[in-house]
Amino acid sequence: MRYLIRLKYNGEHFHGWQIQPNAITVQEVLEQKLSMVLTKEVKVVGCGRTDTGVHASDYYAHFDLLDCKYSSKKLLFKLNCVLPDAIVISELRIVHQNFHARFTATSREYKYYITKVKNPFNKNTWWIKYELDTNKMQQAGKSLLGKKDFSSFAKLNTDVANHICEVTHFDIKEEGSNVIITISANRFLRNMVRAIVGTLASVGLGKISVKEFIDVIDKKDRSAAGLSAPAQGLFLCAVKYPEAEITVINKVEEEESGNE
Repeated sequence: MRYLIRLKYNGEHFHGWQIQPNAITVQEVLEQKLSMVLTKEVKVVGCGRTDTGVHASDYYAHFDLLDCKYSSKKLLFKLNCVLPDAIVISELRIVHQNFHARFTATSREYKYYITKVKNPFNKNTWWIKYELDTNKMQQAGKSLLGKKDFSSFAKLNTDVANHICEVTHFDIKEEGSNVIITISANRFLRNMVRAIVGTLASVGLGKISVKEFIDVIDKKDRSAAGLSAPAQGLFLCAVKYPEAEITVINKVEEEESGNE
């Protein structure tokens, strides 16, 4: 049986999603707690990487089991009881065996939060102390739309085959003291959103023009772009799948049968 997990996590104290040596990650903690509850080794596949310090308000993963003594509802409850406060599972269900958390996804959406007011109780934002011209940032950001080579915003020396992504949505809006940047695409490169936001901030601060931002894209050179925005303001907030791929399979295991 293949299980879909829908979760959210605060990435402040994690070195990203993916397991890596000598560093605590979300994937590692989730696998440890699943294996503990089910008393067997369980491997989890996530919908993608998030970097150190990046958060996810909507994240998907899957794992396989030959059998399970718990209903999905009971398993979800038990997992949330043993997971740290920074990780919460919101949904757990059986799906079709051909569902894949990473490869079945058709799009992903990120939001980046900038604040204009320093606030000790709002650490998950990037405080920019100077005035931003969000109209110019919006103009520059619209140039990202479409299928393009985003080498200028990609982390160097990674193992990806190409840097072609299709950005389908871009928007900037102001809510109170916050500036929220939203970007959707079929795929994202490592560090891509943070590099885009950092360069857009340069537009908003008047350090570069809208035309110069467009030139950065065309140069396909990471050194042409600005510094990456800090990790704490970035959230993976949506992952989309074909509805047929995430339909719950009606099985006895999905019913609350009173199993412990």
